[in-house]
Amino acid sequence: MTDPLNNSYYSATAHDCLVDADIAGAYACDVAVIGGGFTGLSAALACAERGFSVILVEAERVGFGASGRNGGQLIPGLRWSASELEAEFGRERADALFDLCWRDNRVKHRIATHGIDCDLKAGHVEAAWTPKDFDAMRREADYLGQRHGYETDVVAKADMDAHIASPLYHGGVYDPQGGHFHPLNYAIGLAKAAEAAGVRILQGQRANWILDGNGGELFLDRSTIEARYVIDATDSWIGEVEPDLGRYTVPIMNYNIATAPLANADALLPTDAAVADSRFVLNYFRLSADKRLIFGGGERYSQTPPRDIAAFVRPFMAEVFPQIADTRIDYGWGGAVAVTMNRLPHIGRRGNVFFAHGFSGHGALITTTAGELIAEALAGTAERFDVLASLPSHPFPGGKWLRRPLATLGLLYYALKDRLG
Repeated sequence: MTDPLNNSYYSATAHDCLVDADIAGAYACDVAVIGGGFTGLSAALACAERGFSVILVEAERVGFGASGRNGGQLIPGLRWSASELEAEFGRERADALFDLCWRDNRVKHRIATHGIDCDLKAGHVEAAWTPKDFDAMRREADYLGQRHGYETDVVAKADMDAHIASPLYHGGVYDPQGGHFHPLNYAIGLAKAAEAAGVRILQGQRANWILDGNGGELFLDRSTIEARYVIDATDSWIGEVEPDLGRYTVPIMNYNIATAPLANADALLPTDAAVADSRFVLNYFRLSADKRLIFGGGERYSQTPPRDIAAFVRPFMAEVFPQIADTRIDYGWGGAVAVTMNRLPHIGRRGNVFFAHGFSGHGALITTTAGELIAEALAGTAERFDVLASLPSHPFPGGKWLRRPLATLGLLYYALKDRLG
C-alpha cells in the first residue's frame, strides 16, 4: 500500500526483512499478536522464547506505524518524571516503575543479544526552553542522583554549545543512559529474531475483531486464528479492533525531516547526542549515521498532512539552527502518535486478551519492555506486568464523535502557552 506520509529516511535505508507470505487460511497457535511494531514484535519474540507457538499479524508491513517512523530518540523513563511518580504513587510503587522504565534498558539488551544493526548511539540531552524549565530539570537531576543513584550531567546555559550549536536553550541535562537509533532497522531486527525463535509473521493481514472466550479467535481479512491468548499491540489503530479501548487515546500527527548529509554536522551536535526540548509541542533532533540532521517539529491535530511536509517542518529547524536554514531536505514524513489523557501508557488485560497502547510519544524504549512484560504475565508471572498495568487511565470525554475535538481543544491550549512563553 502506498503511504504518502512515509517518504522517510528510514524506509530508504532499511534492511531487507524476510517474513512469511500472506497466505489465506485457518491457523491455530498459543499466542496471536496483532501489530508489527516494537510492542508486538518484542511480545512475540519473548513468548516464543518461553516455548509458545506464536503468529504475528501486521496489516501493512513490519515497522509500518510509529515504531518505524519516529524520531529515533531513546529517552529513559515515562512522560512523568520520577519525582512526579513518587509524589503521586508513593515510594514503593514509584521505585518499581523506576526500575522498569529507567534502569532496565531492554532495547540495548535486545540489540546486543541479536546483533541488530540499527546505528545505536549513546547520549540524550533534554534542553530547557525557559529558565524555569532548567530549574525544574536541575531539581529532577538532583533527585535522580540522590534518590536512585542515577547519574546525569546538568549543563548550564553557558556550556550548552558543548552539545548543541544553538543559542536558544537555557541549559539542559545530558543523560548517558539515553541515546538514539534507526527505529525501522531495530523493528526489522526484532522481526528477524522473532522468526528465528519460531514466530510466524503474516504481513498484509488486517485484524478486524477478536472473539474472546476461554481462548481467543482473531478474525482477519482472509483468515482466522484460534489462539489461547491474543496480544493487541495496534496502538493508534486499536479502536479499529477494539472500539472500547480506542476511547483511551487520540492520535496526534507528528512530522520529521532529514536533511542532505551535512559537512558541518559534528559542529551542530558535537557529542552526537539526541536532543529533545522542553516545550509542550517540542522539537527533537539528532544526527543519522550518514550525518544528516533528522528533525521533528510541530504537531497537527487534523489527520490531513500538510501538502509539503519539508516546508512545514523547516521553520522549526531554522529557529534552532539558523546556520542551516536553507540546506537541502531530502526526506519528509509523518505519522500518528497515540496520546492518553495523562500521557502515561494504557496497559492491561481483559480475559485472555492483553493490550498495550498510548505511549504518548515516549515509547521507543518502554515498548520493548511492555512487550516482554506481557509475555511474562501470559506465562504466569504477572508481578512486573502489574506495575505498568496499574498506571491510572481514563477515556477521553465526549464519546465517539466529540472525543477528538475536545482533546484537540486541550492540546491547542497548551500549544498556545508555548507560543506565549
